[in-house]
Amino acid sequence: MVDYRKFLGKHETLVLPWLGGPTVEAEGRRLRVAKRPGAPGWYRFDVTGREASAVDAVDTPDLSALPKVRGWVWRDRLVREGAVAEPLALMPAEEPPLFSPVSARRWHSGALLFEALEFESEAEGQAREGVARGAGLADVKGVPAPLRAAYGYALLDAASRRAGVRFVPSEVRAKVADVAQGGAAAADAALKALEAERELARREWIELERRRLEALLRDEVAAEREARRAELEQREAELANVLQQRRGRGGPGDRADAVLAQAGAVMETARRLDRDRLEIVFRFMDERFICIVRADTLQVVDSGICLGHPPRDEDLTLDALPSVIKEAIDTGALVILRWP
Repeated sequence: MVDYRKFLGKHETLVLPWLGGPTVEAEGRRLRVAKRPGAPGWYRFDVTGREASAVDAVDTPDLSALPKVRGWVWRDRLVREGAVAEPLALMPAEEPPLFSPVSARRWHSGALLFEALEFESEAEGQAREGVARGAGLADVKGVPAPLRAAYGYALLDAASRRAGVRFVPSEVRAKVADVAQGGAAAADAALKALEAERELARREWIELERRRLEALLRDEVAAEREARRAELEQREAELANVLQQRRGRGGPGDRADAVLAQAGAVMETARRLDRDRLEIVFRFMDERFICIVRADTLQVVDSGICLGHPPRDEDLTLDALPSVIKEAIDTGALVILRWP
């Protein structure tokens, strides 16, 4: 591991390639570029600690000590063994012809830096003629494997423009040899298969997202129901406690009277409708209201007012009804459905 402490505070001048971005790579360390050049290229940098400032542009230095990489040009990439298409940095101002054989040097950062054009053979010219016609190389001899891969990439490039299907070399690397053999039709088929795979992935993602949202909604509904149930049980327990303290073992009418009194309302009448239900008439905030509750728990069956859409009357017990009415009055949302 490099000990960066030995560089702190040290001042030096280095010739380095700037490829764009906020940093520049020197051997064994990365430096922040305090003063950026105007365009990628070779520059002399003043380096202090871990900061570098470009001073002026310089000619390409001797790179012979760096690893050499050979391949063929496709777009701004060098295609080498294994059909690997790597970005080629610091290309000359005059763009090399398609399929030009080139040499490059591997910089300390791993980037490939253009070094020189190399001598062509007949294979490069044949490849240029073939790609213009969309032909395959099945019957063409003496074409090196990296050049065949570059040929396949070029055919895929043309197919991409025809079909409007984008690709990056890593997506089609395994298919470039077959494309080079089969020509434009094979390139079209490869991109069609790539787009079909993408579309399948999109549909699967949408389906997974739909299922995730449905599960989330189910969990939220279940949690809300559980919270309501727990709240109702707590209110029932509190109500039972109040009734026991105030009325002992009195009848349901007495219990309703006690609950309404505690909530600030005044009960006028309590009438049994059947064995399980009571009709309660009470006065609250200068108005009269009527509701129906369960005789044993005083859970509301019909509040007599609108409690939303859909109605949620059974979420309430009689002790909470006056506060709900008050909120409806205060917010201008009171809608009376039954009249005493």
